Amino acid sequence: MNLLQDIIFVNKSTMEKTINSFKNNWMIVFTGLVYTALNIFLLIILSTFFQGVLYILAGFIMAIVSASLISNYLYLLFNIINHDRITIQDFKDGFKAFLWKVYGVFFIAWLASYLLSFVYSIVGDNAIYLNNIISILILVALNPLPETIYQKYYSPFESIGYAFQFMKENWLNWILPNVIFHFLLYLTTNTLLLDVFTTHLDFRFDFSIKGILLYFLGQLLFSFIMIYRGHLFKLLSTSTRRKRMYMNNFHK
Repeated sequence: MNLLQDIIFVNKSTMEKTINSFKNNWMIVFTGLVYTALNIFLLIILSTFFQGVLYILAGFIMAIVSASLISNYLYLLFNIINHDRITIQDFKDGFKAFLWKVYGVFFIAWLASYLLSFVYSIVGDNAIYLNNIISILILVALNPLPETIYQKYYSPFESIGYAFQFMKENWLNWILPNVIFHFLLYLTTNTLLLDVFTTHLDFRFDFSIKGILLYFLGQLLFSFIMIYRGHLFKLLSTSTRRKRMYMNNFHK
């Protein structure tokens, strides 16, 4: 199977699975509203009760809650990709399912940023350019990190290593559909997703009919993309091009 045939087979197979999964689990679109409400509630609590010396704890609490919300979303995707269903119980269990795995990645990222701060202080005015370059490299090289977390049984550090290795081996099959989908998302919502752990689109509190429709259209497309990524990652991470060639010939 040549490269073009492989790309066509991979994305055709992934698209079929994604359409079926989305039809059965369309309610994931509304998780964005839940996460937005929870974030607003948390900010109100922190600003009200964590003032003065206690403000130091606010950052730690915010990181834990953010990791918990990401864990929740990844657990829903885990159940969609592997079981083709999500339930209220899955939503309840999701807050702790991958909590410490996500928080472990957060800690590694914080440690890396702390070490990089010394480099930034050396390069002076060029620090902003270096930071932008590093951010883009991380966005690309570790793009499948969310899927690695909920589909593979690795530690936080091992997950980062696996995501990087996955991109080395599958960069074209992964980047091509992601670029297309994110371009469509940008055209629809004027939003660029620059965080690999994005769980929903920001609700801009535009309560006009147009604003509400555009938000839900964006959430619908975003949810479809995340399910697509899940099926794409599962196929690519559990097969080689040779195996996919056999699968393609078998299904003809």
